[in-house]
Amino acid sequence: MDTFELAEDKQLSLMFTEENTERVERLRKTKLFVIIGNPPYNAGQVNENDNNKNRKYRTMDKRVADTYSKDGTATNKNALSDPYVKAIRWASDKIVDNGEGVVAFVSNNSFVADFAFDGMRKHLATDFNLIHIVDLKGNIRKDSMRDGIPLGEKHTVFGLSAMVGVTVSFLVKKRECQQHKLLYSEADFRTTRLEKFRVLENAGNVYSLPTRHLTPDQRHTWLTEGLKGDFENLLPMGTRETKAGSGQALFRLFTSGVKTNRDQWAYNFNRGDVERNIARTVESYNEHVWKWSRMTKKPNVDEFVDEDDDKISWSEGLKASLQRGIKIEFTEPCIRDAMYRPFVAVHLCFEPLLTERLYQMPRVFPSPETEKRNRIVSLKGLGGDKPFFVLMANRPVDVSMIGFGTNAQCFPFFFYDKDGTNRRENITDWAVEQFASVLNTEVDKWQIFYYVYGLLHSPEYRKKYEANLKRELPRIPLPKDIDYFRAFASAGERLADLHVNYETQPEYPLEKIETPGKRLNWRVQKMKLTKDKSAIVYNEFLTLAGIPPEAFEYRLGNRSALDWIIDRYQVRTDQRSGIVNDPNRPDDLEYIVRLIGKVITVSLETVKIVKGLLPL
Repeated sequence: MDTFELAEDKQLSLMFTEENTERVERLRKTKLFVIIGNPPYNAGQVNENDNNKNRKYRTMDKRVADTYSKDGTATNKNALSDPYVKAIRWASDKIVDNGEGVVAFVSNNSFVADFAFDGMRKHLATDFNLIHIVDLKGNIRKDSMRDGIPLGEKHTVFGLSAMVGVTVSFLVKKRECQQHKLLYSEADFRTTRLEKFRVLENAGNVYSLPTRHLTPDQRHTWLTEGLKGDFENLLPMGTRETKAGSGQALFRLFTSGVKTNRDQWAYNFNRGDVERNIARTVESYNEHVWKWSRMTKKPNVDEFVDEDDDKISWSEGLKASLQRGIKIEFTEPCIRDAMYRPFVAVHLCFEPLLTERLYQMPRVFPSPETEKRNRIVSLKGLGGDKPFFVLMANRPVDVSMIGFGTNAQCFPFFFYDKDGTNRRENITDWAVEQFASVLNTEVDKWQIFYYVYGLLHSPEYRKKYEANLKRELPRIPLPKDIDYFRAFASAGERLADLHVNYETQPEYPLEKIETPGKRLNWRVQKMKLTKDKSAIVYNEFLTLAGIPPEAFEYRLGNRSALDWIIDRYQVRTDQRSGIVNDPNRPDDLEYIVRLIGKVITVSLETVKIVKGLLPL
C-alpha cells in the first residue's frame, strides 16, 4: 500500500481487498518504535504536460506546510515537496507520538545543508534527542564544481539513476530525555562508491565512524564552517520585514526574477515568434475554458486538459485559471524586452496569466518607458549550487539568470504602482541615515546604489563571506570614510554603465579569418571555442581570433560573460513543441559578431575596474 495513506482519515477501501483493508487498519493503530526506510527521491515532474507530478496527500502535505515550511525562512520552498521530506515527517510523527523510538533512513542529503530546509532542521533538532547523520556525498553535479575536480558515475552512491547526495540518518527519540545531540560523519566528496562502502563495512557500526558534534546556529544551520560572525553586523540589503513596511534594510522592495514555467514559449530572440507562440497558447487555452464552462460535472483538471505540446505548455497556474473559467485576451504590448541570461537580450511575454510568476517585477518595470529610467541590481538568491553573481540591468530578468536553481533576486532603484504611477526611490531613509552617520555628510541615494554594486564585485568580499552568501542575501559594510565611499561608488557606477549599456561599447578588435572557398555568411548555427580559447569558430566561413585570456576572467556563475554569449547565441529547436529560437537578425546580419567584440570589451574593462577596487 501507499504508506502516506496511513495518515489520511479514511482509506480508499475500493483499492484493497477486505482482508488487506483490515490489515491496513491494524497497522494504522499499531505503535511503531523503529521505522527503517529508503524513501523515494523524485522532487517533481519536469513539465506540467507530463501529468506525472507527485501525488497530493492532504494530511501529509498539511503537516509539512504547518511545520517545516511554516518555520522556514527561505523564499523558495519547492524542495519541501519532495516525497522523502514527507517520509521523514510521517516517521517523525509516529515516533514522537509514541514518546520514544528510532527512525533510520537512507535518503537525499539536501536537508542537511540546503537553505530551503532550515525549518525542517529546526523541527528535527527538537523532535529527537540524538541525530546522527552519515553523509556519503555523491552529488556529482554539485561537487564537480568544487576545486575543479571532475566527478562521474563511480562517485555516486546509487549510480546515474540518483545523482544526488545521500545520507544514512539515525533519528533517536528517548523518553523523558532533555538532551539534544547532533552528530555528523562524512565521506570525502572525492571518494568513489566502492571507497564509501568500504569505509562503512570496515566501521561495522555508526559509532566507529569518525564523528564530530555539530552546534546549530540561530538560523538552524548545521554545517557552519566558513560562516563569518561579523556578517550579522553588516547592513542587510533586504528583509521580509522591510518589504512588509517594517524592519530596517538598504532596500525597501526586492523581487525574484521572472519565472515563466514555459521558457520555450514565452522567451524568444524574435518578437514575432513570441507573439505567434503565445497566440497559439491563448487559442488552445480559451478553447479549454469554453469546454470546461459547459461541463456540469467537472473532471480532474489533469485528466481534462489536452497535453498536445504543439499547442500549449501547461503549468499549475494556467490550470488554476482554467478551473476558475478565466479567459485570456492576448495583446501585443505585453511583449517586453528582457534579460534571459547575462548579456542575452530577448523578448518576453509579460502577461501575468501566461507567465507563471512575475512576482514584483510589474512594480519595477510597469511599462517599457520605465526601463529607460530604472535600474536593478540582480544577484544570486538563496539556495542552489551556483557561485555568487551580480549584474546590473534595465529590464526584467529571468529567475534563472545563470542557470536553473539560481533564484535571481533583484533590487531596483525605483519602484512604482503597477499602473506605472507613484514612482518612489527604493533606498530607504534608514539606509541614508546609516551612511550619513559614519561619513558626517549628506549622501545621495544613487551613490549608495552604486556603492553597493561596486562592493558586491569585490573579490575579497566574495571570498570572505562565500559561505554566508550561500545562506543569506548580501549584507553591506559601511564605508570607513568619504574617500572610501566615493571610490566604491565611482567603480560601481562605471561597472553599471558597462553592464547596462553593453551593446553600445566599442568592439574589441578581433581578427576575422575567412575560410578559403566558403561563401560570405554571417549566420550562426552554433559557435564553439578553440581548445586554447584564443578564437571562436563562428561558422564554416568565419573564425574570430585574437581573444585575450583576460576576457574569461569576468565570470557570472560558472561561466565567463563570453561563454554565455557562445552558449546562448545558437539556433535551438525545442524537442517537445518544435519551437525554434533563432538569434540571427535578418535586419542586422553582423549583430552577433559585433556583440562578441563588445562583450570582450565589457569583460576586459570589468576585470580592470575590479582589480582596482580598494581592500575591505
